[in-house]
Amino acid sequence: MDAATDDVARRGPLAVVKVVELAGIGPVPFAGMVLADLGAEVVRVDRPDPGPIAAISASDPTSRGKNSIVVDLKQPPGVEVVLRLAGASDILIEGHRPGVAERLGLGPDECFARNPALIYGRMTGWGQTGPLAATAGHDINYLAVSGNLAAIGPADRPLPPLNLVADYGGGAMLLLVGILAALTHARSSGEGQVVDAAMVDGSALLASVFRGLLGSGSWIEQRESNLLDGGAPFYRTYRTRDDGFMAVGALEPQFFAALLTGLGLDAADVGDQYDRSKWESMSARFAAEFASRSRAEWVDRFSGTAACVYPVLTFSESLADPHLAARRTFLEVDGIFQPAPAPRFSRTPAPIPAPARLSSADESMAEVNRILGTLGYSEAEVGMLRQKRAVR
Repeated sequence: MDAATDDVARRGPLAVVKVVELAGIGPVPFAGMVLADLGAEVVRVDRPDPGPIAAISASDPTSRGKNSIVVDLKQPPGVEVVLRLAGASDILIEGHRPGVAERLGLGPDECFARNPALIYGRMTGWGQTGPLAATAGHDINYLAVSGNLAAIGPADRPLPPLNLVADYGGGAMLLLVGILAALTHARSSGEGQVVDAAMVDGSALLASVFRGLLGSGSWIEQRESNLLDGGAPFYRTYRTRDDGFMAVGALEPQFFAALLTGLGLDAADVGDQYDRSKWESMSARFAAEFASRSRAEWVDRFSGTAACVYPVLTFSESLADPHLAARRTFLEVDGIFQPAPAPRFSRTPAPIPAPARLSSADESMAEVNRILGTLGYSEAEVGMLRQKRAVR
């Protein structure tokens, strides 16, 4: 490996990839963060009037490692700046409702005219087509319609799992899969394409296994009645004496045996692990035992065993977990603890994330000038853009 190649490798597996991110909230900035973490050069296009986006501060991890420029997309010169960015980039990602980018003059057709190999990633809740495409929604709504929400939570009511499943799992992560797959095709063919990532589609896909279990008769459409939804006494959480919680995942027989040993219970008294008629009494026995000791005591008792029993840690507590500390799962970036880039690469490791950069209204004029200079703007043209406040 020569010096130049080695330098690129040290900057991550996407070190030669350029990305334009049209600023938004939720899965699009998260996807941009992951691309930046993996070495891509990400330029975020911010709005002069950011609205809810103004709540995003420099401490937000999804801003880390990106450059930014404020562009007024209501002005043709501002639209031209973004089109030039698209022309010089490999990927553009946006999260507007269907038709908004087209009305701004930044739809796929306009961008492909500048760069036929561009990957145009579109992140929406309902997708670009369908009866609900133009309507509003949030993670909880996409989970509801996809069937997932009905399966999550306690028996008496569905419970949203934060906004991890539709926004970030079915949304951002599948957007990333799509654009990287499309990028591979573009690199070999020169052909760009639109990636239509809908959170409702992605969240449905994530539940493929459970759809299969339902189809085979192995899943009951009633919460807390199944193997993995809290119904099984050996796959759920239990409250401890000090109001902490322990997470039990003793699915396999050998792990279940270790669980019983740790709890001081006899298998003959508890009953067969997979006999559903025993689950209610088994849960009661387990709950009584866990309630008899503190969380720390249970951690000590199950440490080093194969019972698959671990404490339920808060965000703050997880920072001190010995395993996560050893792996450096969390890093301190500019005074803020945040998750490190994932996954990890042996040949092209992702660099330590750079601190989040402020929008161009607050960052140096030189940085914005640099971005515009790479797009072919002269000093005079940059001055004109600033005078018209097309860029800030």
